[in-house]
Amino acid sequence: MDCPILSTKYWTGFEQPAESMLFWFSMSFVVRRKPVKRRRSRKKVSLGGPAFDVRLFLDSTGLGRKVGKYRGKETVFAQGDPAKNVMYIQEGGVKLTVVNETGKEAVVAILGPGDFFGEGCLAGQSVCMATATAIAPTTVLVIEKNEMIRVLHGEHEFSDRFIAYILARNLRVEEDLIDQLFNSSEKRLARTLLLLARYGAAGQPQKVLAKVSQEMLAEMIGSTRPRVNFFMNKFRKLGFIEYNGQIHVNNSLLSVVLHE
Repeated sequence: MDCPILSTKYWTGFEQPAESMLFWFSMSFVVRRKPVKRRRSRKKVSLGGPAFDVRLFLDSTGLGRKVGKYRGKETVFAQGDPAKNVMYIQEGGVKLTVVNETGKEAVVAILGPGDFFGEGCLAGQSVCMATATAIAPTTVLVIEKNEMIRVLHGEHEFSDRFIAYILARNLRVEEDLIDQLFNSSEKRLARTLLLLARYGAAGQPQKVLAKVSQEMLAEMIGSTRPRVNFFMNKFRKLGFIEYNGQIHVNNSLLSVVLHE
């Protein structure tokens, strides 16, 4: 049955045409639906590989890195050699020395397990500024410059550790300079022995030092061998060290450094 209200006759007499009124009437029945927002599930992005292990990287060989073994007194690299690698000491120890134009040699650092050296190549040095010599049977990880740069840029955990090491060594250099300028030979020797025993470093002190001669100690503190021998005998008599081929550093040696 036809609905009379939809008939065009029903709208006669109105100002608007019947067809137009019929259109607006029919549009009033249209129900507008609001769009429903759907939550998109966030998918976890998988990196597709294991997490970077700093310890594993420094303890193993791989692309751009290899292990080198050196006997005591063997040269790792010499002053003036091309600077191409960064070294990391896994075992043993290394001394860094420089020689001036007149042939006078000075020991600038004694390094042990966990220390880096040769990092000058990262700062644009084309040649080695010092000579690195093993002071005992030593194992080092040799990291090529390009591989070191890649890891520093790509692995934040490794770069954090390396930057922390460089900052700590810069502080050590400043302390060495102050020590050389203002402290006596006796106090400089005591501080050097404590540093070689790794007092103040992470972990337990080493206490028993690797083979370090009195000549080397004299070069490190800017003194003479007879002067070093005098203080070493004094430290032994006071019980600060035990000196029988190897040097055993006792905690009491700290009193020499702390005493004003």
